[in-house]
Order: sequence, then C-alpha cells, then structure tokens
Amino acid sequence: MPKPVVAVVGRPNVGKSTLFNYLAGKRISIVEDTPGVTRDRIYTEVEWRNRKFTLIDTGGIEPFTEDKIMQQMKRQAEIAIDMADVIVFMVDMKDGITASDREVSTMLRKTKKPVILTVNKVDKVGEPPADVYEFYNLGLGDIMTISSIHGLGIGDLLDEIYKYFPEGDQEDYEEDVIRVAVVGKPNVGKSSFINRIIGEDRVIVSDIPGTTRDAVDTFFENEHGKFIFIDTAGIRRKSKINESIEKYSAIRSWTAIERADVCLILIDAQEGVTEQDTKIAGYAHEQGKASVIVVNKWDLVEKETGTLEEYRNTVYEKLGFMLYAPVLFISAETGQRVDKTFELIKKVAEQAALRISTGVLNDILNQAVAMVQPPSDKGKRLKVYYMTQASVKPPSFILFINNMELMHYSYERYLENQIRKSFGFEGTPIRFILREKEKE
Repeated sequence: MPKPVVAVVGRPNVGKSTLFNYLAGKRISIVEDTPGVTRDRIYTEVEWRNRKFTLIDTGGIEPFTEDKIMQQMKRQAEIAIDMADVIVFMVDMKDGITASDREVSTMLRKTKKPVILTVNKVDKVGEPPADVYEFYNLGLGDIMTISSIHGLGIGDLLDEIYKYFPEGDQEDYEEDVIRVAVVGKPNVGKSSFINRIIGEDRVIVSDIPGTTRDAVDTFFENEHGKFIFIDTAGIRRKSKINESIEKYSAIRSWTAIERADVCLILIDAQEGVTEQDTKIAGYAHEQGKASVIVVNKWDLVEKETGTLEEYRNTVYEKLGFMLYAPVLFISAETGQRVDKTFELIKKVAEQAALRISTGVLNDILNQAVAMVQPPSDKGKRLKVYYMTQASVKPPSFILFINNMELMHYSYERYLENQIRKSFGFEGTPIRFILREKEKE
C-alpha cells in the first residue's frame, strides 16, 4: 500500500499547526495566535511504530465565512479530507463546542472515513476536566485529549491513528512489476505519452495545463515485462500555483516519485530545460530513483546535422547532477521513438538493482587508489581500506576510511566514476556511506 495520509482539520486557531510542528520535529507551519495564519496546506513525513505516513496541516475551516481567503482555506481543507485515509479533527477545550465545530463534524461524518476527535489545550496530566465530555455531543465517538504545546497525550493519539492504517507498507503489486512515474511540468505531454505507449486513451488529454489532477496508475504488460505507469498532474513553480487544488496535485506528483522504481522526466523540446524541470529531476535524484530524461515534442524542433547531440549536451549542462541518466528524444504525438522507452525503463531498473560482490568491488577500489592517490591535508593522507555494497535502489556503498575530514567531494566523484566505468549503473544515482575504521 502507498504511505497513508493523515489530515489535521478544524476551525482556525485550535492548535493544528502546533501539533503538526511537534510531530514533524521542526517548525514547518507558521504558528501565530491569529485565526487564518496557516493559509496553505503543508505536508511532511512522520514515522510512528516503524510506519511512515504523510501528515497534512490545513488552514482552518470556517463554514459560515464570507471572507474569500477563508473560503479558499476551507476548499483546501476539503481537498485534504478527500485525500486522507485518517482525519484528526481538532477542537479547543477552552472554547467549548462552537457552531463551526458542529458544522465541521457534520461534514466529517459524511466522509465515512475514520475521524479521531481530538480535544486540544488539555494542559494537565491526569483525569481530563469535566468540560471535555461535552464534545461527545458532536457524535464522533471516543475523544482523545492532548496538549499540542506541551506534548501531552501525543503518543496515545499516534497509537489511535496507527490503528486505522492498512496492513503492510508496500504496494500490493507483483515483485516483477516496474513502477514508472511520468513526471514533468504541466502541458509537457505526459498524458499523451501514456496514451501512446499503452495504445489507448486511458488518460484525458487536453492542452489546458493541469487537466490531470490525481496520480493515476495504469497497468501494462508487453514483451519487455510488466509495468505500472503513474501519470501525475504537472508540477508547476510555487509562484504559479494559484488554484488550491493544484497544490494537492503537486503533493501527488512528489508522492508518485517516492512510489516509483523509475522516473521518466518529461521535458518540452521547444522550451528546453527550465528551472522547474531542474527541481523535478533534482527531487528524483535526491530520492535515489532510477531515471530517464525524455525530451518530448522532438518533431516540432527544426533540425540540422548535430542538433540532437548538441541538445543532449545542453540537457546535461543544465542537469549536471544527473549525467548518469540516458536522454531519449521522442514525439508522443507521432509515436517517434516511443517504443524505445520500454527498453530504457527495463535497463535502468535492472541497473538500479545491480549488486556487486565485495571481492570484485575491492579489486576496482585498489586499482582506482593506485591510479590516483587519495587526497592529503597537513601531512595526513586519506586511507581507503575497503568497500562493500550495502543496498540497491539506489546502489549504496560503504567506504571504510581513516578520517572523514580527509575525504574530498572530488575524490568521492572519482571513485564513483571508476565504479560506473566498470559496472555501468546507467540511469541510477550511486550513494556512498562513509565509515571511519580508525582515527589516526
């Protein structure tokens, strides 16, 4: 199963952001004693009892407001509720039940989703005060009492949230299925590409940016293997996200990257690599995902001798951190080179899962160290004792060295290049984990 989503909702100024920051472990949401401060929904990853889940903080819901900003916040909260697997409905003990609380509770009952009624600002340990019991009148069942500012009752609340998580934390797809996230900014041709690749109109195609709101999973099987294509809403720059629903589309896009084995990063051939393309590719790289850079609408580019190679070099110049990723030039409209996509997806997925024996790795390491001496500083030289592979997806290697401070980034890059030269690892990032074996 994908990571569960938990939304914290309630009217303004009941302490939602304080709880969110406490669980996130850092001050992400702005906390201010003024209603309506948290205008945008904010999300973070939280782990409890070895289960990770996505926590969404929302702007307060004011059902009866005429204020346009408050109405937009209400709409955002409604979308968060729609996305959520579990809803934490927070109320304020000091205020008692308000008309807004009653209206929100009615809205939540209609969702048929698990709702945990959480009474905040119960700041003393022990038996809850009698005022708490009036909240049973909201008709949402048992009550959890917490103090988000003092951290009281948070563990019990997390245990209650945990009860509603589906069993297992993996997608229930077969092991040999490759999950492919098709990502890119709006209107780059993601839906057209998926329709072309699976040969039928599964996804609505429109030239209006933002048509695809949700991440849609499409299963496809051919002679190359079994694939799940995750079509996502286009990711825009934050400054361009005006419509609240698109903020949630961006969450789904980032989540799709996290769920994927392989990311297809679509770029508009006419626009070239934009700042937003760099951010999308950067997120896939940070998440350690195997990737293919797919330049779409190549049929619309005027060409002469060397155009393709020149364009590829420009792509690598802009995406200097992703030199390992192959670049494929296609046209989803005409079908040009689209059939090559499957070969590349399978290849980079296999490369990301490649495991090298410790003996062979250390032969390469010894050769690399003999060819280029490790760096030194103030008379002390870096010693690289040995290397072993810790994990795959992405391939991660533990390097045992004498002193962390002597390992320079450039030498780490050199070792990475030697590993790639010997074993390929095309399409996948490589991670190094440094361990000090001894201090000199």
